[in-house]
Order: sequence, then C-alpha cells, then structure tokens
Amino acid sequence: MTVEHTAGDHLELVRDLLSRMTVAEKLGQLQQLSWNSATGHGGGETEEIENAAREGRLGSVLNITGAAHTNALQRLAVEESRLGIPLVFGLDVIHGYWTTFPIPLAQAASWDPAVAERDGEVSAEEARSAGVHWTFNPMMDVCHEPRWGRIAESAGEDPYLTAVLTAAKVRGYQGPALSADPRKVAACAKHFAAYGGAEGGRDYNTVDVSEQRLRNVYLPPFKAALDAGVATVMASFNTVSGVPAHANSHLLTEVLREEWQYDGMVVSDWTGVQELVAHGLAEDGADAIRQALGAGVDMEMVSTHITEHGEKLLAAGAIDPARLDEAVARVLLLKARLGLFTAPYAEESAEITEPTAEARRAARETAARTLVLLKNEPAADGASVLPLPASAGSVAVVGPFAHSTDLHGTWAGPGAARFAATTVLEGLRQALPSTDVLYAEGEAEAIAAVREADVTVIAVGEPGEISGEASTRADISLPAGQAELIRQVASVGKPFAVVVFGGRPLTMEEWIDEAPAVLFAWHPGLEGGHAVADVLTGKVNPSAKLPVTFPRSVGQIPLYYNHENTGRPADPADPKVPFRSFYLDVEHGPRFAFGHGLSYTRFETGAPVLSRTEISLRELGEGGSVEVTVPVRNAGDVAGTEVVQVYVHDRAASLVQPVRRLRGFARVELAPGQSEQVVLRLDSEDLGFWDNDPAGNYRVEAGAFDIYAGSDSTAAARTTLDVV
Repeated sequence: MTVEHTAGDHLELVRDLLSRMTVAEKLGQLQQLSWNSATGHGGGETEEIENAAREGRLGSVLNITGAAHTNALQRLAVEESRLGIPLVFGLDVIHGYWTTFPIPLAQAASWDPAVAERDGEVSAEEARSAGVHWTFNPMMDVCHEPRWGRIAESAGEDPYLTAVLTAAKVRGYQGPALSADPRKVAACAKHFAAYGGAEGGRDYNTVDVSEQRLRNVYLPPFKAALDAGVATVMASFNTVSGVPAHANSHLLTEVLREEWQYDGMVVSDWTGVQELVAHGLAEDGADAIRQALGAGVDMEMVSTHITEHGEKLLAAGAIDPARLDEAVARVLLLKARLGLFTAPYAEESAEITEPTAEARRAARETAARTLVLLKNEPAADGASVLPLPASAGSVAVVGPFAHSTDLHGTWAGPGAARFAATTVLEGLRQALPSTDVLYAEGEAEAIAAVREADVTVIAVGEPGEISGEASTRADISLPAGQAELIRQVASVGKPFAVVVFGGRPLTMEEWIDEAPAVLFAWHPGLEGGHAVADVLTGKVNPSAKLPVTFPRSVGQIPLYYNHENTGRPADPADPKVPFRSFYLDVEHGPRFAFGHGLSYTRFETGAPVLSRTEISLRELGEGGSVEVTVPVRNAGDVAGTEVVQVYVHDRAASLVQPVRRLRGFARVELAPGQSEQVVLRLDSEDLGFWDNDPAGNYRVEAGAFDIYAGSDSTAAARTTLDVV
C-alpha cells in the first residue's frame, strides 16, 4: 500500500537528505543517463549506470522499460547506495506507450481537449505499469513551419489552441496534481522555448525572435502547462535571439522562475548542455555546465559535465553551493511527489503488456475525431463521393498506404514495434462485409481494379520515418509517383476519394483539383485503419478542423493565419493588384485555411452577438468580460459536430496586431435541423498583448476590436467591441 506524503513531509524529507549528502551524491542527483547511450546499439551502458546507482551518484535513467528491468536497477539505488535515494525513470511517451494514439498534430485537429487528455490517461497507465515515472511530453512548440519534422509532435500554429490541448495532456498524464498515483506519470513541458520557430524549418536551427513575439506566440502554452501543474520543464536545443536556451537566464530564470514563480525541475534536452560548446557559447564542457546550471537547468541529460567537472567548479567558486542545493532539492522533490521514496518499485504482476480492448477503443474513437475532410465535391451523378455509398457493390483500395501498417507516426513508443496498426484495407473489409473490397498493389493492377470497382479509395502519404525529429523536408509534396497515380485514377472517370497520411501539412497542387474528395488522416495510430473506415463509410461524421495552414506551394512558407498586416496587403477582391504583398506565380493565400474542415452535413453559423458593445479598461482590469453568442444550426440531413470558432482583431494598437487571433472555440453536436446558441467569453487576456519590454509588460489598450465567428479562420461574420 502506498503511503501518501503531504507537501510538508516532502520538504522535510528533502531537507534531511540535503543535510546528509556528499558533494558527489548531490552532483549525481543532477545526472541523467540513457540505458543505451554508450554502445549505440541497444546493449546499454549497464556497468556505468549500475555502478553509479549503487554508489548514489545517479539521479535518473531514461530509455529503460519493463517492470522487472526498472526494478532491478532501482534496487541498486534503493538497497545498496548509502542514502537509498530512488532513481526516476523517464521515457519519450509522446502519443502512446503500447496503445499508439494519433500523432499530437492530429490530436490538435480534433479541437477537443478530451482527445489529448484520454491519450495522456491511457499512456500514463501503461507506461507507469512498466516502471516509467516521467514522460518528456507534451511538446507545445507553436510552429509556422511544415518543413520542420517536429511539427508532427506539436499542436500546430496557434498559441491558444496549443495552450488548451497542452493543459489537457498534462491533466491526462498527471491527474489534477502530481501524486503517488501508480497510474500517473510526471509530465514535461518542452521545449522551452521557441523551438518551433527554427529558421528554414531545419531542426535545431537558429531562432531570432522579438520579445513581443516570444511572449505572444511561443510562451502562452508553457504558462498554460504551468497553470495545469506540469511537474517538469525541458530546455530547447535552439538559440533564442543569440543565446542558446540551455544557458538562457532570461528564459529559465527571469521568466520561468521569477515571473511565473515555477518551482519545479528543469531538465536539459539530449546532450543539450554539451551542445553549448558547438553553439559557440561555451569554451568546453566545464564552461557549458557552469553556464547551464547558472541559467537554471537542474538536470543534465546524457552528457556528463555535471559529474565530471562539478566538484572542481564548486571548489573554484564557479558554481554557487546554494544553487547546487536548489537544483538537487527540485530533483528530490519530484521523486517525493511521485511517491518513489515510499513505493520505489513497479508491481511486476500488474504490468500492462499489451493494449487492452478499452485502450484500443479509445485509440479508434479519438483517431476518427482527428481526420479532416478537406474536400468532398459532387461526382458526375451529383452525389458526393463520401461517405461511400451503401449501394456500391465494389470498392477498390489502392495506393502505397492501402494495406500499409506504417500509420503509427513519429515517436510512437514501444507499441509500434510490437503491435501492427490496422490498415485501410482491413478497416474497410470489416466495415463493408457485404461489399466486394478489391485490392491491388502495382500501378497497372491498381488501375484495373479501379476500372472494375464502383468507387475507389486511394491511400497515399509520407512514411512516418520522414516526419518527426531531424526529418526536415525542403519539398513537402507527396513522395515520388503518388501524384501520378492519383491522376491516372482520375482519368478512369469513376468516383474516387483520396486518403492522405502524413506528419505535416503537404502541398497538393499537382493533383488536388482532380480529386473530388480528400480526407487527411495524419498518422492515426494503432487503430488508424478502423478509424479511417469509420469516417469513409459514414459511421463517424468527420468533425476535425485543421490546426495548421496548408500552403499551395513550399515557396509560401511561412504561411499562417495569425500574421500581421503589411502596409500594402493584397486586395482580397483582386489579389494581383500591383505593388501589393503577394507572389507572382501562385494563387494568393493558402490551399486550406487554419480551422478548415468539412462534414457530411451542412452547418449555418450566424453573426456573433455581444452581451455589450462597449467595456472600459477599468472593468477589464477588474476581471470584467464580454459574452459572445454565436448561433449555429445543422441545416443538413445527418447528425454532426461543428467547431464554432471566435477570432479577435485589434484594429489599431501601439504594436501591430495579427489580422486575427483565435480566442475561443466550442464543439457543438447537433441533430438535423437542431440549433444552438454557443456562448464564449472575452476578457483582458483575449484583448491585450505583451509588448517588447523584457521584464514582461502586458497591455490592454482602448480602441475598436473586430470579433469574428464562424467555422474557420476566414469567417466573414463579425461585430465590433469598443474598449474605452
């Protein structure tokens, strides 16, 4: 039975341990090693790790899983070291452990915090049963760069949507607050900060950002994570305006510690301390750890400068002993809050070793909620291709992803190697038992199947291995040959739908105009094939919306909805008016806007109505707010869910404001003909902005605000709020 300690008990325990620890033991608590980092081939640096654990010179290990394995190593630390301080075991549990959920970018497309929270709950329970205490997730890097592979791990381009989903994921992993609950793990807010702004979309690249953009775009999701109780924070690989994040005292101390009053533990990213040397900030490893620790990093991941140079730096006065104790206390407090001092071992008999039926059901339901219907035009007979008609006697399933299990996506966890994802072919054959579902692999065979079938599903996309970390693409179109296959299927002249898998927005200009229906399925996880079939057949009416803009051409990037206006913006009525801001060789604007997503029914969203058209700065400063009511009606023939979105534009401000900012949304389920009044609230947080003061100055200014409402970021319906 686990004995829960109070906060006071935790602090007393930490103080007692600090009073008895040697310098070597303190430094060891700040060291995290990877179980397989030394050999590079999975064998593991077992001897070094085991000796360090036995001697009390190690705080954490990552990439070791399985209750028997973690327990064996834990016993060395708890039963053989002088003070018996337990290890904390970490792992990148990004969108599933055994049960792979859709990639985080797909989860953001649901615009449903319950999807992110459910993934966190299932992932935490599976991982904790296998001895994992700590996940390096959620990743909340706001991203305007689809070339960047790690956009797959993000929630897209909007800070508000990212913040909502981040808080939900933290709750899923940790519960209402971090505790000794054996079904929960500690979460980690990463990467602090602005990693998603890497120049050119190249991973690890430079980020040069103004203070106002840092605070208005990149930092809000981190503040939301802290407000949700996130246990740890991870520094990012990139520089921020010339200073690497791992040694950036403005971020790690002034903002995180002093302004936000965060008292949790900060961990480096993989060799992030060592990389201060490559950045050109630190002269050597000793200088790197001196700067990182001084800036606010508490634990060093994989590189070992804290244990190699710590004692000499302390003796030389280069490390403040009080700062060392502060970092050690944060590590010990994390372990205490997780209950590791009272229950250090995983219950081996209770270890979850495969996805349960309930977990699979959750993965399937959430995946179906993430699939975005980009296009669904009438075919030659006047009917839309999707959902697949019940009258179809035969359906051809072709393309490189028709029977592919490569649906797990990047950072999929150990389950991806052990449990194959259901394929589109398998999903459709189970969903359509009375229909002849044809399948062909080769191009000639595929076209023959298309000619024979009543309707075709073409499954295309990018493999999981070319999205994620270190997977930057200069060309984000479909891999070679896939666009040609779509054009050949189109030339047959029969109805068809394209299902696209991917870890990022893709350009589609080569083929999109020839495809009557397009479903963007991302990398949907273990139950992806079933989820796709559920949507294709109409068992599930699609409700997902894009969390990121889809460009027409890679040359338009960065392209995002919440941009600032130029002095010569393109004219919406005639975008090619000379001496305006546009490209000569591509149609103006995105192919698909942020917030776009279709349904099998039709929704009518009315103009927003304000509870009052004027509010004073004084009232806003005292917590006052304005209600926005948006009428929405299901004008179609089937039940469905619409995502009603509210955007704000400050017409004139002391700093130029984005043309629109998402400030509220609501998922609304409606039966045919049913109407509802959606009510959202705007306050000072929605109407103000951070200026360029490094000390953090939030401003709400008088003036006129346009309030837009609709089903995507191009919504035309608006009203005006005056702040006086």
